[in-house]
Amino acid sequence: MAGHTIEHAVIGEIDGQAVDAYRLRGGDTEIEVMTYGAILRRVMRPDRNGTVEDIVIGYDNPADYVTKPGNAGAICGRLSNRLAFGRFTLDGVDYQLPTNSGPHHLHGGLPGFGKRFWKAAPDPDNNAVTFRMDSPDGDQGYPGALNASVTYRVHDGGALAIEMEAVTDRATIVNIIHHGYWNLAGHASGSVGNQHLCLLCDGYTAVNEDKIPSGEIVAVAGTPYDFTKMHPIGDRIAETWPGVGYDHNLCVAGYDGSMRLVAEAEDPESGRGFRLFTNQPGVQFYTAGHYRAQPTEGKSGALYREFAGFALETQAYPDSPNHENFPTVVLRPGETYRHLMRFDFTVKQ
Repeated sequence: MAGHTIEHAVIGEIDGQAVDAYRLRGGDTEIEVMTYGAILRRVMRPDRNGTVEDIVIGYDNPADYVTKPGNAGAICGRLSNRLAFGRFTLDGVDYQLPTNSGPHHLHGGLPGFGKRFWKAAPDPDNNAVTFRMDSPDGDQGYPGALNASVTYRVHDGGALAIEMEAVTDRATIVNIIHHGYWNLAGHASGSVGNQHLCLLCDGYTAVNEDKIPSGEIVAVAGTPYDFTKMHPIGDRIAETWPGVGYDHNLCVAGYDGSMRLVAEAEDPESGRGFRLFTNQPGVQFYTAGHYRAQPTEGKSGALYREFAGFALETQAYPDSPNHENFPTVVLRPGETYRHLMRFDFTVKQ
């Protein structure tokens, strides 16, 4: 893959610090990533007629990623998703993290990894950019100094790989995720309700009204969360969270820690789609319900409203430290946390 050109530009500033962006191309795919939040800012893909559109939700002004809702395109951590009351116990020690979602901890606190600057290292030989961050011992209340990285790589055939890694000098908890929102018809095209989705997940983690898991894993069969066969996202969305839509962790069928196909998505009108592979046990399926309560201006003046995009956040289960029956999120010295995602983009003729 030698010989690729990675374009670099300074695209704005946040709190007086320059925001650097990097543009990578491979096959029919072009992406743009930036140092703030290690955010995937653009993904350009053709439809069946060759018309190219940006298929991820986001903002033109980097400073908007600070104030506008939803962590669009960001890498979130140290522990993403929800932790009940911000509390966990590790090796007999009780920890209290800040609460930033009602009484609970969400996406690593304030600021989590998605609201910080990362250091970029372009790698033209591999058509990749690696972002790195050092999170000190005690950061947001977490134990251990954590060295985290995320690498975005575009393959010659157009696939997008995202690789998240971390090491620690002391036992800690880690669940680093990519929080992108997809709209395969184009980011400005409106609701994703008619786009089709298949999730190879046979259960979901039951939650209370605060979206905190009870510890029970419920079979998806016969529920609105059954996407084991591809069908429109909007078919039963009215039966989920009132006014929000989907915001649920689904459990990957047959999970064994290996890289496997977990989702397929397709827009019938444009033909754009992807197959998503990961080595994680869960997928947070979220239909961006926050834009219903707070319509928001996005890229090119687009107004993001109800169900403007969908997120497939591969992850450990929410609130895992407080449920012994959930896959562990504990990371110890000498171990490497490694979260892999790969989007194989498709165009259906």
